[in-house]
Amino acid sequence: MSRASKARKIATAAAYGGGGLGLVGALGGAALAGVILGETRVARRRIPVADTDPPPSDDTTWTATGVSSARPPIRIALLGDSTAAGYGVHVDRETPAAQLAVGISAAARRPVHVTNVAKVGAESREIGEQLDRLELMRYRPELAVIMIGANDVTGRTRPAEPVRHLEQAVRRLRANGAEVVVGTCPDLGTIRPVPQPLRWYARRLSRQMAAAQTVAVVRAGGRTVSLGDLLGPLFDERRELFADDQFHPSAAGYAEAVRAILPSCLDALGLRTRSRSASPFTTRRAKPVEKAAAQAAARPGSEVAGTEPHGTQRRRGPLAQLRRRRARGATEQAADPSAVNMATAD
Repeated sequence: MSRASKARKIATAAAYGGGGLGLVGALGGAALAGVILGETRVARRRIPVADTDPPPSDDTTWTATGVSSARPPIRIALLGDSTAAGYGVHVDRETPAAQLAVGISAAARRPVHVTNVAKVGAESREIGEQLDRLELMRYRPELAVIMIGANDVTGRTRPAEPVRHLEQAVRRLRANGAEVVVGTCPDLGTIRPVPQPLRWYARRLSRQMAAAQTVAVVRAGGRTVSLGDLLGPLFDERRELFADDQFHPSAAGYAEAVRAILPSCLDALGLRTRSRSASPFTTRRAKPVEKAAAQAAARPGSEVAGTEPHGTQRRRGPLAQLRRRRARGATEQAADPSAVNMATAD
């Protein structure tokens, strides 16, 4: 079964309440499951237990250098797991929420207020509770950024369940008027404390989850950005992108993730970006969303967003475009740590 077919099957099961493909069943066999279980125990001994202290909080207004703080702020929210929360850094300006806010502020020439309700260790089923928190705070973001999926894979949850929760969250946010950008499941095959063949298996499951997430998110009216294969080669070559536990990103690692997501966030907010095909082997022409999702899972930094048929093109089901975006002008450097350090928090 192709990755596109798997993504469609999981997303369909999510929509209709089925189980979808089991994580072990997707790749087959009790023998493989036994090997994976043994390697998982080894990996757990190698990866340090996460600190109980939460990451630096992000519920503040950030203003890029040279931007007037007197203008009304853009409201954004971050939801998801430890990646969205910024676990692994110790200064609030190094969190992905702060770095993203500074990048948007530089492009929009306005302050950006960010509220981060992400939780270390969260799975997709907890996204609804994070949305409840936003509503209790009476916070209505113009843009919501979600990073989720890794803990669903490591927790061996059947893919359809987390995909269903993610789709419901995107629909809730869209109904409240928010644009939604989802950073899909990262590539867990880059984590060095994880031995082979578990690393190979984790990479396969990560891509499967990312593709299914993409189908569901686009169907719900959001857009996705592939993180796994963007960060994978970089993390393999530059170990400083990992935090001390060699599992979570460092401040520099989060900057790379923000650099990938920022252009799609700018476009979602109506700010101009440049776009091109995701690779020399793809086109921006509308295609079935499951095909675009499968291609994005294997191409770094790719955005998938829903679109209308081109010309006389006809097809049942949603269509999408696969592309890569770049911020314009000075905002291309806005996610760099040096730019973040020049921001001010109110």
